[in-house]
Amino acid sequence: MRYLLLAALMLALPLLGFAQQTRGGGGGGSKLFTYPYTIDDLPNGLRLVTVPTDYPNLVSLYIVVAAGSRNEVEAGKSGFAHFFEHMMFRGSENYTPEQREAIFTRAGAETNAYTTDDRTVYHATFSKEDLEEIMKAEADRFQRLKYTPEQFKTEAKAVKGEYDKNSANPFSKMFEVLRETAFKRHTYSHTTMGYLKDIDDMPNQYEYSKQFFSRFYRPEYSTVVVVGDITQARALELTKKYWGTWQRGSYKADISDEPEQKESRTAHIPWDAPALPHLVVAFRAPRYSDSSKDVAALDLFQSVAFGENSDLYQQLVLKEQKVDVLTADFAHKADPELFAVYARVKDPAQVNYVRDQILKTFERFKTEQIDQPKLDATRSHLRYGFAMAMNSNDRIAGALAPYIALTRTPETLNRLFDTYRSVNAGDIRDVVKKYFREESRTIVTLATKGQNIAALGRPGGEEGQE
Repeated sequence: MRYLLLAALMLALPLLGFAQQTRGGGGGGSKLFTYPYTIDDLPNGLRLVTVPTDYPNLVSLYIVVAAGSRNEVEAGKSGFAHFFEHMMFRGSENYTPEQREAIFTRAGAETNAYTTDDRTVYHATFSKEDLEEIMKAEADRFQRLKYTPEQFKTEAKAVKGEYDKNSANPFSKMFEVLRETAFKRHTYSHTTMGYLKDIDDMPNQYEYSKQFFSRFYRPEYSTVVVVGDITQARALELTKKYWGTWQRGSYKADISDEPEQKESRTAHIPWDAPALPHLVVAFRAPRYSDSSKDVAALDLFQSVAFGENSDLYQQLVLKEQKVDVLTADFAHKADPELFAVYARVKDPAQVNYVRDQILKTFERFKTEQIDQPKLDATRSHLRYGFAMAMNSNDRIAGALAPYIALTRTPETLNRLFDTYRSVNAGDIRDVVKKYFREESRTIVTLATKGQNIAALGRPGGEEGQE
Protein backbone atom coordinates (compact mmCIF):
# COMPACT_ATOMS: atom_id res chain seq x y z
CA MET A 1 0.00 0.00 0.00
CA ARG A 2 1.37 3.45 -0.87
CA TYR A 3 0.26 4.80 2.49
CA LEU A 4 -3.23 5.48 1.19
CA LEU A 5 -1.99 8.29 -1.09
CA LEU A 6 -0.34 6.90 -4.11
CA ALA A 7 -3.13 4.04 -4.08
CA ALA A 8 -19.56 -2.73 -9.69
CA LEU A 9 -21.87 -2.10 -12.34
CA MET A 10 -24.64 0.38 -11.65
CA LEU A 11 -28.12 -0.88 -10.85
CA ALA A 12 -30.78 -0.09 -13.39
CA LEU A 13 -32.16 3.42 -12.83
CA PRO A 14 -35.35 5.06 -13.99
CA LEU A 15 -35.04 6.58 -17.43
CA LEU A 16 -35.51 10.18 -16.33
CA GLY A 17 -34.43 9.97 -12.73
CA PHE A 18 -31.24 9.55 -10.79
CA ALA A 19 -30.35 7.88 -7.51
CA GLN A 20 -28.96 10.16 -4.84
CA GLN A 21 -27.12 8.92 -1.77
CA THR A 22 -27.05 11.25 1.19
CA ARG A 23 -24.01 12.64 2.90
CA GLY A 24 -21.28 10.44 4.25
CA GLY A 25 -18.03 11.14 6.03
CA GLY A 26 -17.72 13.72 8.77
CA GLY A 27 -19.07 13.00 12.18
CA GLY A 28 -16.05 12.93 14.41
CA GLY A 29 -12.82 11.13 15.09
CA SER A 30 -13.87 7.59 14.23
CA LYS A 31 -13.61 8.31 10.49
CA LEU A 32 -10.45 8.25 8.39
CA PHE A 33 -12.03 10.39 5.65
CA THR A 34 -13.68 13.14 7.65
CA TYR A 35 -15.03 15.39 4.91
CA PRO A 36 -18.77 15.28 4.14
CA TYR A 37 -19.59 14.09 0.67
CA THR A 38 -22.52 13.20 -1.55
CA ILE A 39 -22.86 10.58 -4.27
CA ASP A 40 -25.21 10.99 -7.22
CA ASP A 41 -25.78 8.36 -9.91
CA LEU A 42 -27.03 9.39 -13.34
CA PRO A 43 -29.24 7.04 -15.40
CA ASN A 44 -26.39 6.37 -17.85
CA GLY A 45 -24.17 4.91 -15.11
CA LEU A 46 -21.98 7.98 -14.51
CA ARG A 47 -21.32 8.68 -10.84
CA LEU A 48 -20.70 12.09 -9.30
CA VAL A 49 -18.88 12.44 -5.96
CA THR A 50 -19.04 15.93 -4.47
CA VAL A 51 -16.85 16.90 -1.51
CA PRO A 52 -17.42 20.47 -0.24
CA THR A 53 -14.43 21.91 1.64
CA ASP A 54 -13.54 25.17 3.34
CA TYR A 55 -10.75 26.05 0.90
CA PRO A 56 -12.34 29.19 -0.59
CA ASN A 57 -12.83 29.93 -4.30
CA LEU A 58 -11.00 26.83 -5.57
CA VAL A 59 -12.27 23.58 -7.05
CA SER A 60 -10.48 20.37 -8.04
CA LEU A 61 -12.09 18.30 -10.78
CA TYR A 62 -10.96 14.67 -11.07
CA ILE A 63 -12.39 12.35 -13.71
CA VAL A 64 -11.58 8.77 -12.79
CA VAL A 65 -11.85 6.13 -15.50
CA ALA A 66 -11.76 2.59 -14.07
CA ALA A 67 -9.69 1.29 -16.97
CA GLY A 68 -5.93 0.89 -17.04
CA SER A 69 -3.38 -1.59 -18.33
CA ARG A 70 -5.30 -4.33 -16.48
CA ASN A 71 -8.02 -4.00 -19.14
CA GLU A 72 -5.66 -4.62 -22.07
CA VAL A 73 -6.57 -8.25 -22.67
CA GLU A 74 -5.79 -8.68 -26.36
CA ALA A 75 -2.38 -9.91 -27.49
CA GLY A 76 -0.37 -7.21 -29.22
CA LYS A 77 -2.52 -4.41 -27.81
CA SER A 78 -0.84 -3.47 -24.52
CA GLY A 79 -0.20 0.18 -23.63
CA PHE A 80 -3.44 1.67 -24.97
CA ALA A 81 -4.81 2.89 -21.65
CA HIS A 82 -1.68 4.97 -21.19
CA PHE A 83 -1.77 5.98 -24.85
CA PHE A 84 -5.23 7.53 -24.38
CA GLU A 85 -3.94 9.57 -21.49
CA HIS A 86 -1.91 11.29 -24.24
CA MET A 87 -4.60 11.34 -26.94
CA MET A 88 -7.16 12.96 -24.66
CA PHE A 89 -5.19 16.21 -24.96
CA ARG A 90 -5.30 16.20 -28.78
CA GLY A 91 -8.68 17.84 -29.23
CA SER A 92 -12.35 16.96 -29.64
CA GLU A 93 -15.21 17.78 -32.00
CA ASN A 94 -15.87 21.19 -30.48
CA TYR A 95 -12.43 22.14 -29.15
CA THR A 96 -9.05 22.13 -30.85
CA PRO A 97 -6.08 21.43 -28.55
CA GLU A 98 -5.27 25.14 -28.69
CA GLN A 99 -8.80 26.16 -27.72
CA ARG A 100 -8.84 23.76 -24.82
CA GLU A 101 -5.46 24.96 -23.64
CA ALA A 102 -6.63 28.58 -23.80
CA ILE A 103 -9.62 27.79 -21.56
CA PHE A 104 -7.43 26.20 -18.92
CA THR A 105 -4.81 28.95 -19.17
CA ARG A 106 -7.41 31.68 -18.64
CA ALA A 107 -8.66 29.79 -15.60
CA GLY A 108 -5.14 29.48 -14.22
CA ALA A 109 -5.78 25.76 -14.04
CA GLU A 110 -3.24 23.16 -13.06
CA THR A 111 -4.15 20.21 -15.29
CA ASN A 112 -2.62 16.80 -15.87
CA ALA A 113 -3.38 13.06 -16.09
CA TYR A 114 -1.90 9.70 -15.15
CA THR A 115 -2.46 6.00 -15.86
CA THR A 116 -1.95 2.94 -13.67
CA ASP A 117 -2.89 -0.73 -13.81
CA ASP A 118 -6.46 -0.12 -12.68
CA ARG A 119 -7.34 3.45 -13.66
CA THR A 120 -6.72 6.53 -15.77
CA VAL A 121 -7.25 9.85 -14.01
CA TYR A 122 -7.64 13.34 -15.49
CA HIS A 123 -7.44 16.22 -13.05
CA ALA A 124 -7.38 20.00 -12.80
CA THR A 125 -7.56 22.65 -10.06
CA PHE A 126 -8.93 26.13 -10.76
CA SER A 127 -11.21 28.94 -9.59
CA LYS A 128 -14.78 27.85 -8.93
CA GLU A 129 -16.15 30.47 -11.33
CA ASP A 130 -14.56 28.52 -14.21
CA LEU A 131 -16.13 25.18 -13.32
CA GLU A 132 -18.90 25.32 -15.92
CA GLU A 133 -16.64 26.16 -18.84
CA ILE A 134 -14.10 23.50 -17.85
CA MET A 135 -16.79 20.90 -17.18
CA LYS A 136 -18.20 21.56 -20.65
CA ALA A 137 -14.80 21.18 -22.32
CA GLU A 138 -13.98 18.02 -20.37
CA ALA A 139 -17.32 16.44 -21.21
CA ASP A 140 -16.71 17.11 -24.89
CA ARG A 141 -13.41 15.23 -25.06
CA PHE A 142 -14.77 12.27 -23.10
CA GLN A 143 -17.78 11.96 -25.39
CA ARG A 144 -16.44 13.32 -28.67
CA LEU A 145 -12.68 12.82 -28.79
CA LYS A 146 -11.36 13.51 -32.28
CA TYR A 147 -7.89 12.94 -33.74
CA THR A 148 -6.42 12.29 -37.15
CA PRO A 149 -4.20 9.37 -38.19
CA GLU A 150 -1.31 11.83 -38.35
CA GLN A 151 -1.93 13.03 -34.78
CA PHE A 152 -2.20 9.41 -33.70
CA LYS A 153 1.18 8.51 -35.21
CA THR A 154 2.82 11.58 -33.73
CA GLU A 155 1.59 10.67 -30.25
CA ALA A 156 2.65 7.04 -30.72
CA LYS A 157 6.21 8.27 -31.27
CA ALA A 158 5.98 10.36 -28.10
CA VAL A 159 4.87 7.28 -26.15
CA LYS A 160 7.86 5.35 -27.53
CA GLY A 161 10.13 8.15 -26.32
CA GLU A 162 8.59 7.97 -22.86
CA TYR A 163 9.15 4.19 -22.79
CA ASP A 164 12.81 4.66 -23.73
CA LYS A 165 13.24 7.26 -21.01
CA ASN A 166 11.65 5.05 -18.37
CA SER A 167 13.68 2.03 -19.47
CA ALA A 168 16.86 3.94 -18.70
CA ASN A 169 15.88 3.87 -15.02
CA PRO A 170 16.99 0.64 -13.26
CA PHE A 171 13.98 0.65 -10.91
CA SER A 172 11.56 0.93 -13.87
CA LYS A 173 13.27 -1.95 -15.62
CA MET A 174 13.22 -4.01 -12.41
CA PHE A 175 9.49 -3.44 -12.08
CA GLU A 176 8.90 -4.43 -15.71
CA VAL A 177 10.87 -7.68 -15.43
CA LEU A 178 9.31 -8.49 -12.06
CA ARG A 179 5.85 -8.29 -13.62
CA GLU A 180 6.77 -10.46 -16.58
CA THR A 181 8.35 -13.04 -14.28
CA ALA A 182 5.68 -13.16 -11.59
CA PHE A 183 2.55 -13.03 -13.79
CA LYS A 184 2.06 -15.56 -16.59
CA ARG A 185 -1.62 -15.08 -17.53
CA HIS A 186 -3.06 -12.01 -15.85
CA THR A 187 -2.68 -8.61 -17.54
CA TYR A 188 -0.63 -7.36 -14.58
CA SER A 189 2.19 -9.13 -16.45
CA HIS A 190 2.77 -5.96 -18.46
CA THR A 191 3.32 -2.51 -17.07
CA THR A 192 1.22 0.54 -17.80
CA MET A 193 3.60 1.47 -20.61
CA GLY A 194 3.00 -1.87 -22.32
CA TYR A 195 5.33 -4.29 -24.06
CA LEU A 196 8.01 -2.76 -26.28
CA LYS A 197 6.89 -4.73 -29.36
CA ASP A 198 3.35 -3.37 -28.93
CA ILE A 199 4.61 0.20 -28.53
CA ASP A 200 6.69 -0.17 -31.70
CA ASP A 201 3.59 -1.33 -33.56
CA MET A 202 1.31 1.36 -32.11
CA PRO A 203 1.51 3.72 -35.14
CA ASN A 204 -0.24 0.99 -37.14
CA GLN A 205 -3.16 0.67 -34.71
CA TYR A 206 -5.25 3.73 -35.52
CA GLU A 207 -8.46 1.78 -36.12
CA TYR A 208 -8.01 -0.30 -32.98
CA SER A 209 -7.43 2.87 -30.96
CA LYS A 210 -10.95 4.08 -31.78
CA GLN A 211 -12.30 0.72 -30.66
CA PHE A 212 -10.44 0.94 -27.33
CA PHE A 213 -11.82 4.43 -26.70
CA SER A 214 -15.35 3.29 -27.51
CA ARG A 215 -15.08 0.40 -25.07
CA PHE A 216 -13.78 2.12 -21.96
CA TYR A 217 -14.53 5.83 -22.20
CA ARG A 218 -18.09 5.26 -21.12
CA PRO A 219 -20.12 6.56 -18.17
CA GLU A 220 -20.33 3.21 -16.38
CA TYR A 221 -16.52 3.18 -16.15
CA SER A 222 -16.26 6.81 -15.06
CA THR A 223 -16.68 8.84 -11.88
CA VAL A 224 -16.60 12.64 -11.72
CA VAL A 225 -15.10 13.89 -8.45
CA VAL A 226 -15.55 17.56 -7.52
CA VAL A 227 -13.78 18.79 -4.39
CA GLY A 228 -13.74 22.34 -3.09
CA ASP A 229 -15.84 25.45 -2.75
CA ILE A 230 -18.90 23.90 -4.36
CA THR A 231 -22.37 22.70 -3.45
CA GLN A 232 -23.79 19.32 -4.32
CA ALA A 233 -26.65 21.02 -6.18
CA ARG A 234 -24.33 23.01 -8.44
CA ALA A 235 -22.03 20.07 -9.17
CA LEU A 236 -25.02 17.87 -10.02
CA GLU A 237 -26.60 20.54 -12.21
CA LEU A 238 -23.46 20.83 -14.34
CA THR A 239 -22.86 17.09 -14.47
CA LYS A 240 -26.39 16.41 -15.71
CA LYS A 241 -26.17 19.29 -18.19
CA TYR A 242 -22.91 18.27 -19.87
CA TRP A 243 -22.59 14.55 -19.14
CA GLY A 244 -26.20 13.38 -18.88
CA THR A 245 -26.55 12.38 -22.57
CA TRP A 246 -23.32 10.36 -22.63
CA GLN A 247 -24.25 6.90 -23.88
CA ARG A 248 -23.61 3.83 -21.75
CA GLY A 249 -21.55 1.07 -23.38
CA SER A 250 -21.74 -2.71 -23.13
CA TYR A 251 -18.14 -3.94 -23.21
CA LYS A 252 -16.51 -5.74 -20.30
CA ALA A 253 -12.95 -7.02 -20.52
CA ASP A 254 -12.47 -10.76 -19.96
CA ILE A 255 -9.46 -10.62 -17.64
CA SER A 256 -7.85 -13.99 -16.98
CA ASP A 257 -7.20 -15.07 -13.41
CA GLU A 258 -3.56 -15.70 -12.55
CA PRO A 259 -2.91 -19.39 -11.75
CA GLU A 260 -1.51 -20.20 -8.34
CA GLN A 261 2.27 -19.90 -8.31
CA LYS A 262 3.76 -23.23 -7.22
CA GLU A 263 7.49 -22.62 -7.58
CA SER A 264 9.93 -19.85 -6.69
CA ARG A 265 11.10 -17.78 -9.66
CA THR A 266 14.18 -15.69 -10.38
CA ALA A 267 15.36 -13.34 -13.10
CA HIS A 268 18.48 -11.27 -13.66
CA ILE A 269 18.91 -8.08 -15.69
CA PRO A 270 22.41 -7.43 -17.11
CA TRP A 271 22.56 -3.62 -17.21
CA ASP A 272 24.48 -1.84 -19.96
CA ALA A 273 25.43 1.26 -17.96
CA PRO A 274 27.35 1.58 -14.67
CA ALA A 275 24.87 1.21 -11.81
CA LEU A 276 24.64 -0.03 -8.26
CA PRO A 277 23.11 -3.51 -7.98
CA HIS A 278 19.34 -3.62 -7.47
CA LEU A 279 17.27 -6.34 -5.84
CA VAL A 280 13.57 -7.01 -5.42
CA VAL A 281 11.98 -9.80 -3.37
CA ALA A 282 8.25 -10.26 -4.06
CA PHE A 283 5.44 -12.58 -2.97
CA ARG A 284 1.84 -13.10 -4.02
CA ALA A 285 -0.62 -10.87 -2.18
CA PRO A 286 -4.42 -10.37 -2.17
CA ARG A 287 -6.63 -7.94 -4.09
CA TYR A 288 -7.99 -4.86 -2.36
CA SER A 289 -10.91 -5.26 0.01
CA ASP A 290 -11.79 -2.75 2.71
CA SER A 291 -13.21 -5.57 4.86
CA SER A 292 -10.30 -7.99 4.46
CA LYS A 293 -8.15 -8.48 7.52
CA ASP A 294 -5.48 -9.89 5.23
CA VAL A 295 -5.16 -6.58 3.36
CA ALA A 296 -5.22 -4.50 6.52
CA ALA A 297 -2.71 -6.75 8.27
CA LEU A 298 -0.31 -6.59 5.30
CA ASP A 299 -0.56 -2.79 5.23
CA LEU A 300 0.41 -2.63 8.90
CA PHE A 301 3.10 -5.29 8.49
CA GLN A 302 4.65 -3.36 5.61
CA SER A 303 5.18 -0.34 7.82
CA VAL A 304 6.43 -2.30 10.85
CA ALA A 305 8.80 -4.60 8.96
CA PHE A 306 10.13 -2.36 6.19
CA GLY A 307 9.32 1.27 7.03
CA GLU A 308 11.96 3.82 8.01
CA ASN A 309 11.51 2.98 11.70
CA SER A 310 11.80 -0.77 11.12
CA ASP A 311 14.66 -2.85 12.49
CA LEU A 312 15.69 -3.85 8.98
CA TYR A 313 15.86 -0.26 7.71
CA GLN A 314 17.83 0.81 10.75
CA GLN A 315 20.23 -2.10 10.21
CA LEU A 316 20.82 -2.02 6.45
CA VAL A 317 20.48 1.69 5.70
CA LEU A 318 21.66 3.49 8.83
CA LYS A 319 23.95 1.21 10.84
CA GLU A 320 25.62 -1.05 8.30
CA GLN A 321 25.06 1.34 5.36
CA LYS A 322 24.91 -1.55 2.92
CA VAL A 323 21.95 -0.15 0.98
CA ASP A 324 20.90 3.39 0.12
CA VAL A 325 17.32 2.50 -0.88
CA LEU A 326 15.03 0.11 0.96
CA THR A 327 11.29 0.30 0.35
CA ALA A 328 8.29 -2.00 0.30
CA ASP A 329 5.35 -1.79 -2.07
CA PHE A 330 1.94 -3.37 -1.59
CA ALA A 331 -0.48 -1.43 -3.75
CA HIS A 332 -4.23 -1.73 -3.40
CA LYS A 333 -5.35 -3.28 -6.70
CA ALA A 334 -8.51 -4.65 -8.28
CA ASP A 335 -6.94 -8.13 -8.59
CA PRO A 336 -4.35 -10.07 -6.57
CA GLU A 337 -1.09 -8.16 -6.58
CA LEU A 338 2.50 -8.50 -5.28
CA PHE A 339 4.03 -7.55 -1.97
CA ALA A 340 7.52 -6.43 -3.01
CA VAL A 341 10.63 -5.19 -1.20
CA TYR A 342 13.14 -3.21 -3.27
CA ALA A 343 16.75 -2.52 -2.33
CA ARG A 344 19.68 -0.76 -3.98
CA VAL A 345 22.94 -2.23 -2.70
CA LYS A 346 26.18 -0.26 -2.44
CA ASP A 347 28.60 -3.19 -2.78
CA PRO A 348 28.01 -6.00 -5.32
CA ALA A 349 29.51 -8.47 -2.88
CA GLN A 350 26.72 -7.69 -0.38
CA VAL A 351 23.71 -8.45 -2.59
CA ASN A 352 23.39 -11.98 -1.24
CA TYR A 353 23.60 -10.71 2.32
CA VAL A 354 20.93 -8.04 1.75
CA ARG A 355 18.61 -10.54 0.08
CA ASP A 356 18.96 -12.94 3.00
CA GLN A 357 18.28 -10.20 5.56
CA ILE A 358 15.06 -9.34 3.74
CA LEU A 359 14.02 -12.99 3.70
CA LYS A 360 14.92 -13.38 7.38
CA THR A 361 12.62 -10.47 8.18
CA PHE A 362 9.71 -12.28 6.57
CA GLU A 363 10.61 -15.44 8.49
CA ARG A 364 10.99 -13.56 11.76
CA PHE A 365 7.39 -12.35 11.80
CA LYS A 366 6.00 -15.82 11.11
CA THR A 367 6.66 -16.61 14.75
CA GLU A 368 7.30 -13.30 16.48
CA GLN A 369 4.29 -11.14 17.33
CA ILE A 370 4.47 -7.37 17.04
CA ASP A 371 4.12 -5.82 20.48
CA GLN A 372 0.91 -3.91 21.11
CA PRO A 373 2.41 -0.41 21.58
CA LYS A 374 4.20 -0.66 18.22
CA LEU A 375 1.06 -1.88 16.50
CA ASP A 376 -1.00 0.94 18.00
CA ALA A 377 1.66 3.49 17.04
CA THR A 378 1.69 2.20 13.45
CA ARG A 379 -2.08 2.56 13.15
CA SER A 380 -1.87 6.09 14.54
CA HIS A 381 0.97 6.99 12.20
CA LEU A 382 -0.93 5.87 9.12
CA ARG A 383 -4.00 7.80 10.16
CA TYR A 384 -2.06 10.92 11.10
CA GLY A 385 -0.06 10.85 7.87
CA PHE A 386 -3.23 10.59 5.82
CA ALA A 387 -4.93 13.44 7.68
CA MET A 388 -1.92 15.77 7.47
CA ALA A 389 -1.59 15.20 3.72
CA MET A 390 -5.18 16.30 3.05
CA ASN A 391 -4.26 19.98 3.06
CA SER A 392 -5.78 21.12 -0.24
CA ASN A 393 -8.63 20.33 -2.60
CA ASP A 394 -6.20 18.69 -5.02
CA ARG A 395 -4.67 16.51 -2.30
CA ILE A 396 -8.11 15.40 -1.10
CA ALA A 397 -9.27 14.49 -4.60
CA GLY A 398 -5.94 12.83 -5.36
CA ALA A 399 -6.16 10.66 -2.26
CA LEU A 400 -9.70 9.61 -3.19
CA ALA A 401 -9.00 8.77 -6.84
CA PRO A 402 -7.43 5.29 -6.37
CA TYR A 403 -10.30 4.19 -4.14
CA ILE A 404 -12.94 5.75 -6.35
CA ALA A 405 -11.58 3.60 -9.19
CA LEU A 406 -11.86 0.49 -7.01
CA THR A 407 -15.18 1.04 -5.21
CA ARG A 408 -16.62 4.38 -6.46
CA THR A 409 -17.13 5.67 -2.92
CA PRO A 410 -15.01 7.55 -0.35
CA GLU A 411 -16.62 5.39 2.33
CA THR A 412 -14.20 2.58 1.52
CA LEU A 413 -11.48 4.53 3.36
CA ASN A 414 -13.55 4.60 6.54
CA ARG A 415 -14.34 0.89 6.24
CA LEU A 416 -10.65 0.15 5.65
CA PHE A 417 -9.61 2.02 8.78
CA ASP A 418 -12.28 0.20 10.76
CA THR A 419 -10.64 -3.03 9.59
CA TYR A 420 -7.20 -1.70 10.62
CA ARG A 421 -8.55 -1.23 14.12
CA SER A 422 -9.72 -4.84 14.28
CA VAL A 423 -6.29 -6.28 13.39
CA ASN A 424 -4.24 -7.70 16.25
CA ALA A 425 -0.69 -9.02 16.42
CA GLY A 426 -1.85 -12.58 15.90
CA ASP A 427 -3.61 -11.61 12.69
CA ILE A 428 -0.38 -10.14 11.31
CA ARG A 429 1.61 -13.24 12.26
CA ASP A 430 -0.99 -15.45 10.55
CA VAL A 431 -1.06 -13.39 7.36
CA VAL A 432 2.74 -13.40 7.12
CA LYS A 433 2.70 -17.20 7.31
CA LYS A 434 -0.11 -17.38 4.77
CA TYR A 435 1.39 -15.27 1.98
CA PHE A 436 5.17 -15.26 2.33
CA ARG A 437 5.96 -18.79 1.21
CA GLU A 438 8.90 -19.87 -0.92
CA GLU A 439 6.71 -21.30 -3.69
CA SER A 440 4.99 -17.92 -4.18
CA ARG A 441 8.23 -15.93 -4.24
CA THR A 442 9.89 -14.08 -7.14
CA ILE A 443 13.37 -12.52 -6.89
CA VAL A 444 14.81 -10.22 -9.55
CA THR A 445 18.30 -8.72 -9.57
CA LEU A 446 19.97 -6.08 -11.73
CA ALA A 447 23.68 -5.39 -12.11
CA THR A 448 26.08 -3.87 -14.60
CA LYS A 449 27.17 -6.36 -17.24
CA GLY A 450 30.18 -8.33 -16.09
CA GLN A 451 29.55 -7.47 -12.44
CA ASN A 452 29.56 -10.61 -10.29
CA ILE A 453 26.77 -10.49 -7.75
CA ALA A 454 26.18 -13.34 -5.35
CA ALA A 455 22.38 -13.12 -5.40
CA LEU A 456 22.24 -15.01 -8.66
CA GLY A 457 22.57 -18.02 -6.38
CA ARG A 458 19.72 -19.31 -4.26
CA PRO A 459 19.04 -18.20 -0.70
CA GLY A 460 21.14 -20.17 1.73
CA GLY A 461 24.20 -20.37 -0.51
CA GLU A 462 22.98 -22.96 -3.06
CA GLU A 463 23.96 -21.93 -6.56
CA GLY A 464 21.22 -21.20 -9.03
CA GLN A 465 21.32 -20.36 -12.70
CA GLU A 466 21.44 -16.97 -14.31
